Amino acid sequence: MINKAGILALVVCLFLSILSPVSVQAHSGLTILDSSVQAEFPSKLSFNLSAQSDVNITDIRLHYTVDRLSFAQVTSEVYIDFVPSPTVDAQWTWDMRKTGGLPPGSSVYYWWAVEDADGSRVETALLQLQFDDLRYPWHSLTEGEVTIYWYEGDNSFAQEIMAAAQQALARLADDTGACLERPARLYIYASVQDVQGAMIYPQEWTGGVAFTRYAAIAIGIAPDKLDWGKRAIAHELTHLVIHQMTLNPYSGLPTWLDEGLAMHTEGLIAPQFIAYLSKAVAENSLISVRSLSSPFSAYAGEATLAYAQSCSLVEFLIANYGQGKMLELLNTFRQGSGYDAALQKVYGFDMDGLDTLWRDYITEQYQTPEVTTTVVHPALVGTLAALTAALLLWLALVAESWAWRRSW
Repeated sequence: MINKAGILALVVCLFLSILSPVSVQAHSGLTILDSSVQAEFPSKLSFNLSAQSDVNITDIRLHYTVDRLSFAQVTSEVYIDFVPSPTVDAQWTWDMRKTGGLPPGSSVYYWWAVEDADGSRVETALLQLQFDDLRYPWHSLTEGEVTIYWYEGDNSFAQEIMAAAQQALARLADDTGACLERPARLYIYASVQDVQGAMIYPQEWTGGVAFTRYAAIAIGIAPDKLDWGKRAIAHELTHLVIHQMTLNPYSGLPTWLDEGLAMHTEGLIAPQFIAYLSKAVAENSLISVRSLSSPFSAYAGEATLAYAQSCSLVEFLIANYGQGKMLELLNTFRQGSGYDAALQKVYGFDMDGLDTLWRDYITEQYQTPEVTTTVVHPALVGTLAALTAALLLWLALVAESWAWRRSW
């Protein structure tokens, strides 16, 4: 276990090395001369060590751990392959193209352990490096538990994004009771291409991502796309909060709940989603809640409907059962409950029961009212016309009679 209170922090910048402030020496003469790291964001970290002893150095190990939400403290240990010698220069590279990348600003803690043929052992002090994306000249703005980093656009651009983030957090708290459990970092890249350059093997459609275990978001928002950016920030920030609140080693969230909450926090549902919902209701082609619990379809139309239904499901639960029940549902998922069991415990129905209740709710909202048409028999039409003519003639005679009387 790492005692973080005793951590000696030293920030490592891109292409800059950090050095141990002093050599570490055992009584036998085993000495660590130098320790450094070179970072190339986002692809790799190269760790370097120089050591010497009176006898052959026989064992060198690098230990490192990443600061992130986890179920247990995990430390990786790397056995360094080298030829035993009294003087050794060792290196190990963490190639993230093979293991997956880290978000910008991630903290990595590491230390070296060295042994020689006499059994002497030394360890370096625990050091911290911050894996920053220093390709861009970042500015920062902090309010409450949120820090925004950006490099294109003026201060008003960042302030509008911050306002959107704070409004999203307030709405999420009001409607669900969910709040950030650790500070969030938002990296605002100036384009989709820039944010993809900060990722290992991104999908071509990726415009932003929430690194939920690292409390970080990376997203591409150009200053002239601010309206879209505000909704995107609300969406990804919701994912961050919800995953912090429900993280457990046993079970995740149903996709409809995760995405539905994120869309609900954005604000009013966009017209295209309403159109898909209305069409699906009219054609009786809604997706079942049980199907929406799995990852959504890769087909655009089906995915759009899935997002629209998810938002509607969340709004149905909040509108009809309130904030307290939604918070209870999230806490139940945090305990590792299954999908059906969590719904049954909190609301008294499972996914199929929710599906039935929600379909009644959505049908009432979106179904087109029926128009009643009365068909009149042709013979009746003639009779009605004759009666109408007689009535008009009678009214004319009455009017003429009243006129004659008044004249008289």
